[in-house]
Amino acid sequence: MANRPEESQLNKALLRSEEIASLAGKDMATRDAYGTALYNLGISNEKIVVLDADLSCSTKTIKFAKAFPERFFNIGISEQDMVCTAGGFALSGLIPFASTFAVFETGRAWEQIRQTIAYPFLNVKLAATHSGITVGEDGASHQANEDIALMRVIPNMTIIVPADGFETAQFVNILAEYNGPAYMRLGRAKAKAVMPNDYKASIGKAYKFHKGKDACIIATGLMVNESLKAREILLQSSIDCGVINVSTIKPLDGDTILEAVSGCKLVLTAEEHSIIGGLGGAVAEFLSENYPVKIIRTGIRDTFGMSGSPTELMKIYRLTAEDIAEKIRNNLH
Repeated sequence: MANRPEESQLNKALLRSEEIASLAGKDMATRDAYGTALYNLGISNEKIVVLDADLSCSTKTIKFAKAFPERFFNIGISEQDMVCTAGGFALSGLIPFASTFAVFETGRAWEQIRQTIAYPFLNVKLAATHSGITVGEDGASHQANEDIALMRVIPNMTIIVPADGFETAQFVNILAEYNGPAYMRLGRAKAKAVMPNDYKASIGKAYKFHKGKDACIIATGLMVNESLKAREILLQSSIDCGVINVSTIKPLDGDTILEAVSGCKLVLTAEEHSIIGGLGGAVAEFLSENYPVKIIRTGIRDTFGMSGSPTELMKIYRLTAEDIAEKIRNNLH
C-alpha cells in the first residue's frame, strides 16, 4: 500500500534532515555540499527547478540534472537569459535555483538581477560557485572578488556566504522556504568543517564562536577557519581574540556584532573578497554609526587576482591565519 501523503512528506523531511546532519564535521567544497543538498531538496519538494549556464559539472547541479531532467534547464552560455527565465519560473509559482560561476552571475547578469528579480521581489535563488581567489589557476578573469559588493547594493537582496559544507546544506533548505530574492556565494576549494554539530543556521543571524577581551575577528566564508586558527596563534601571545561567523552579509546581524565587539580595542574583518563593499564595508558602516572602534579590513585590497594555487594565493594576498594574527598584534597597541 502506498504511503499516505502526510507519511510521504514526513519521510522526505526526515531524509533532508539526515542529509544535512551527515555533512557535519566533513571537509568539502561548499559547491559540493550545494549539489548534494539541491539533489535531496529535489526529492522532497517538486516545486524546485534548477537552471545552469552550461557549467553544471562545475557548479554541481549535475546531480539534480540527472535525477530530475524535467526540472533542470541548461540555458547555455547566456547568463542574462538564465536569470530572466528564473524570474518567469518564480512568477509561475515554482522555486528556481540559478547557478553559474560568481563572476558571470553577478557581473554579466547584474542588470537582469536588478530589474527582473530584485525590483519586482521575485522568489529566485542565485547560487554562484567559484567565488574569490581560491578559484585558483583560472586567474583574475574568473575570480569574483567583487560579487558581494555588486549584490549588496541591490535593494531586496539577501546575501548568504556559508563557512562550510554543513552550513551550506542548511542554507539551501532554508532558502527553499524563504520568500524573496537571495544570492548564495559558494567556493571551488575544499572548506574546512568549522560549524559545530548542533549548529542551526538562520538568515540574518551570526554565530559567535568566542567572545574576546582584546580584539574581535568578524569573518565570513572560508576565512572563518583562518580566523579560528588565528585566535589560537594569538592566545600563545596572551591576546584574547573573539571570533564570529557572519554568514548572512545582508541583512547584517547588528545585535550579535555589537555584543561581540563590546569592550574590544580592535575589530578585524576577514573575507575572501574585496575590502570595498563586502563584509568589511558592511561592518565598518554599521560600527561607525553604532559603536566607533578601530577596524582593520582583511581581504583583497583594490586589485585583481592572479593565477596560482589556492594556497599560494592565500599567502600572496595575506589572507592566512598567520597574516590575521600579525595584523592584530601590530594594530592592537
